[in-house]
Amino acid sequence: EVQLVESGGDLVQLGGSLRLSCAGSGFTFGNYGMSWVRQAPGKGREWVSGITAGGWTIWYIDSVKDRFTISRDNAKNTLYLQMISLKPEDTAVYYCNTPGFWGQGTQVTVSS
Repeated sequence: EVQLVESGGDLVQLGGSLRLSCAGSGFTFGNYGMSWVRQAPGKGREWVSGITAGGWTIWYIDSVKDRFTISRDNAKNTLYLQMISLKPEDTAVYYCNTPGFWGQGTQVTVSS
């Protein structure tokens, strides 16, 4: 059974930092591209960042460039999202995704 389990979400102040983790199991983690997707209250899901299986190609939406860093450790079957200089508009549930599968999400709340 494929499982993606996110962790690391929290309530932080404007300008704060967080590191999200996503532990994958039930599939060959290192063979698949992974993404972080977020959903703010009352809005649709927004693809934030993605990384290819080997980590060679990475992309970000413009609003998080220079603030968020995606990475992965295939030996640990774990995906990360380091977030700095957080803004209230980053408030959302953050989901880990690989094609066809989603985690349960972790809440990030940024207070002003």
